Amino acid sequence: MNEYLFSAVLIAGGFLAGWLFYFPVMILLKRWGRAVSLKGFKADLGGLKAPLRYLFPLTGISIVFPLLRLPEKIRLSADHYMNVLFIALFGWVGVKIVYIVRDAILCCYDISARDNAFARSMHTQIRLMANIVGVAVILLTSGIILMTFPGIKHIGVSILASAGIAGIVLGFAAQKTLGNFIAGIQLAIAQPIRLDDVVVIEGEWGWIEEITLTFVVVRIWDLRRLVLPISYFLEKPFQNWTRASADLLGTVFIYADYTVPVGQLRDELTRILRKSPRWDKRANVLQVTNMTEKTVELRALMSSADSPTLWDLRCEVREGMLKFLQESFPGSLPKTRIAMDKE
Repeated sequence: MNEYLFSAVLIAGGFLAGWLFYFPVMILLKRWGRAVSLKGFKADLGGLKAPLRYLFPLTGISIVFPLLRLPEKIRLSADHYMNVLFIALFGWVGVKIVYIVRDAILCCYDISARDNAFARSMHTQIRLMANIVGVAVILLTSGIILMTFPGIKHIGVSILASAGIAGIVLGFAAQKTLGNFIAGIQLAIAQPIRLDDVVVIEGEWGWIEEITLTFVVVRIWDLRRLVLPISYFLEKPFQNWTRASADLLGTVFIYADYTVPVGQLRDELTRILRKSPRWDKRANVLQVTNMTEKTVELRALMSSADSPTLWDLRCEVREGMLKFLQESFPGSLPKTRIAMDKE
């Protein structure tokens, strides 16, 4: 009886020592959390309070456990259940840490802001990833606990094995995602596109706004967003107007009557370009490129420093040439002729 009393006193002493050690540790963790919060991250370490409340007393008991005067059978059984509790508590701590890190990161993205598209995207991704990691920690902890029981050890092995099989199944199911991931690495090395490149894709003209390892976001000129899998840029043709340099050539087509004075139109194009600050003085050409039964097709070729400026220059030239024809040669505008025979 004295041996059991001695063991009970040791257990109570270890429990009390661990309990007393718990309070200063929590005070230090809260201070550290406040210090981190001042730097922009909201580290709420109060979530560790619940598992640590049991972990520290259990640690105190485990320290005095070798000194206990108990029968071998009871000692082995108690040691086993203490190990189970330790595994469960460490798993609990792991899950809490996952969600503390999640909340610390999410505090940097304010979803209450008016323009919150990126913040909502980050909240969705990070919360999903945290949930996946949390479930993985719980499954791993459960499998390890079950493996400590000889009679049901096979169940724990089955849980861990099923997790591995599930991983293989997910791998086969996510072949396209993995393909995009590998394509992202290839894209980072070859760089057929870069951030802010001007591209024409699927009949849409815009800029490369975001490149990730799985998808690319193209900002269309009217502020829409075209989201494409990254493998698209390795498998299908597309136009990159700024692959080598930003400067570009642009064209304006003019359809006029056969009586149009091409030489004077060429001089007018030169006058418009010289007057415009958008022209970079590299290209200035006007050519007759086609003749149909009704009109003459003239192509004006010009150059500019980048695609947005070139677009504005083309509009400016188109408007200027139209005004010149209307005011100086209205008879050269396209017309339909009808010849009537005299009876």
